[in-house]
Amino acid sequence: MANSAQARKRAKQAENRRKHNASARSMVRTYIKKVNAAIETKDYDKATSAYSAAVPVIDSMADKGHIHANKAARHKSRLNTAIKALKA
Repeated sequence: MANSAQARKRAKQAENRRKHNASARSMVRTYIKKVNAAIETKDYDKATSAYSAAVPVIDSMADKGHIHANKAARHKSRLNTAIKALKA
């Protein structure tokens, strides 16, 4: 347990950051799931619009360091490949 005022403040800040970071990671996963759900239904237009909505969120989280840049690129690439396969 934090004994000094400084340690109590740092513990509180760490907890707030943990909650914020968890929320951000969850949001990325939700957007990816929406794209995957649209791909599963084989609806090209819906998948394309969901992908367009997901890309800025994924890029933003990568820029902020919530997820690694390579992970963001991998997700975008795999989703885009799956969407292109729908059209073919």
